Amino acid sequence: MNLLFITDFTEQFAYRLLRGILQYAQETEPWMVFRMSAETKRQFGMEGVVEWAVEHYIDVVIGQFDPDDDVRLFGRRGIVALAQDYIVKFKSIPNITADYDGTGAMAAKRFLSRGFQNFGFMGYGGVCWSDERCDGFRKEVEKAGFQLSVYDRQQISSIWDFDMPDLSEWLLALPKPVAIMACDDNQGNIVIQACNACGLKVPSEVAILGVDNDEILCNMSVPSLSSINVDIERGGYEAARLATMMTYNPTFKWSDIVLRPMNIVTRTSSNVFATRDQAVLKALQYIGEHIERKIDVSDVLAQVPLSRRLLEQRFSKETGTTIYQYITALRMDRFAQLLLSSNDSIADIAARMEEPDTKSISRRFQAVKGCTPSEFRRRELRKLGV
Repeated sequence: MNLLFITDFTEQFAYRLLRGILQYAQETEPWMVFRMSAETKRQFGMEGVVEWAVEHYIDVVIGQFDPDDDVRLFGRRGIVALAQDYIVKFKSIPNITADYDGTGAMAAKRFLSRGFQNFGFMGYGGVCWSDERCDGFRKEVEKAGFQLSVYDRQQISSIWDFDMPDLSEWLLALPKPVAIMACDDNQGNIVIQACNACGLKVPSEVAILGVDNDEILCNMSVPSLSSINVDIERGGYEAARLATMMTYNPTFKWSDIVLRPMNIVTRTSSNVFATRDQAVLKALQYIGEHIERKIDVSDVLAQVPLSRRLLEQRFSKETGTTIYQYITALRMDRFAQLLLSSNDSIADIAARMEEPDTKSISRRFQAVKGCTPSEFRRRELRKLGV
């Protein structure tokens, strides 16, 4: 099978999608992948791309298509085409889309559970996946009785060219502390840059959450960017399977491939509660920054000039839980993230988190999550079709 993949290869989304496609190929038949940038597609024009595909014996095209692209041209030449959501969804070919509304809702629920009352959304206006994520975020925020401020003046056609003064003005005007969902990790990275430029502290004044868990983008942000992890690899696998069915059966009744939000990968940019208690804030920041270390309450106390009794009282008032319970819950969340994002053994993951006694951490995991690490991994991966 020969695949032409037309997309933006500067972000990890494309490579995660390819990883799923190649997993399918390993289980079935070899796939040869040809890559083309979206800009090259525009230079060729759709008719030029179709002719190129015919000359190179392409069977399947997956691409970021513009709203005015006549994607039906591929089918007329016997080539199966799937659209990777870019600006609009197509009706004539399958879309690789996602539960955008659910992703926005997941972000809002996380921020609401951390006590935030001020909310912002950074996205692209008139782009289906950004607008729908914003809608999902807005519905949960307004259901809780709060309002949402939206910044969507940047164009998706110029994602690297943004108006820093205009964005900074919006950020400075928001009431603090504020929780901001970015439509993707690129926009999340831009929000962090703007906060740094105008002197806003992340996450104590501005907490930020992106989408797609692009590890390069997330970790090159300062501070690192939290992000919603989406089952992109499964989407690639399902897209390859659908394309194969359509290739061998042109009358196959297709439906869109829908990616689902899996979990929130917490990094520094959102690892905070909405609190003005500086002692509690310092304790929360220390815990978040050292969550893969086996820290305890005494380590936290060493960071704050308060007695254990007083810090516990203030911590419980702000978070609704004890310091020990908070550390445990956060570490088990991190353990769960590592179970889903890697193929490492439970023992190896435990060792990474400075837990040499695998049985001990497994018991604590079960107490928090209601199942053993092995059961959790099997159950969640089964949901994703992996």
